[in-house]
Amino acid sequence: MGQRPQAARKRIVAFAGEHGWPLFIKPARAGSSIGITKVDDVSGLDEAIEEARRHDPKFLVESLLRGREIECGVLEFEDGPRASAPAEIPPVTSHDFYDFEAKYIDAASGIVPAPLTDEQTAEVQRLAVDAFEAASCEGLVRADFFLTEDGGFVINEINTLPGFTPISMFPRMWQESGVNYPQLVDRLIQAALNRPTGLR
Repeated sequence: MGQRPQAARKRIVAFAGEHGWPLFIKPARAGSSIGITKVDDVSGLDEAIEEARRHDPKFLVESLLRGREIECGVLEFEDGPRASAPAEIPPVTSHDFYDFEAKYIDAASGIVPAPLTDEQTAEVQRLAVDAFEAASCEGLVRADFFLTEDGGFVINEINTLPGFTPISMFPRMWQESGVNYPQLVDRLIQAALNRPTGLR
């Protein structure tokens, strides 16, 4: 939302009336869970909006969705995008949600590969590539999903610049898929060199 605070607040309250509390208020163009606030009721809404807008004038509002967090990398090859082995982020019981501290200070570790059935793995890989193509992405993406209690995948977001240290999830998923870190960097360079310049 990039509208006036009172108009935004009114729409959020209406959204909560439809989907229930808690809500998550997050900057639209940020990463690492910076600026995200979990809001349990209307009393915390103004502060959460202010915190999100400290990082971005636009922000997103999301309802709570219960499920397993599954990630999948997508990488551009000569014959098109391909998906990596998926990973799972286990629940972090010491935090209210998977926030900055859980990711980087307590360093919650993902499970690679994710303990999924073959059918679930194939489905999340297909959806990750579909998301890459639907958003006209290039190079790389980490697509984040929730596997809900009814067995369906719901996309949470796509990260067009995911963490890229040797211990980050994107390289770890590709390592599991047979593409080591130097090969991963080389593949991105080759994809960039083969890409035409200008708008497309």
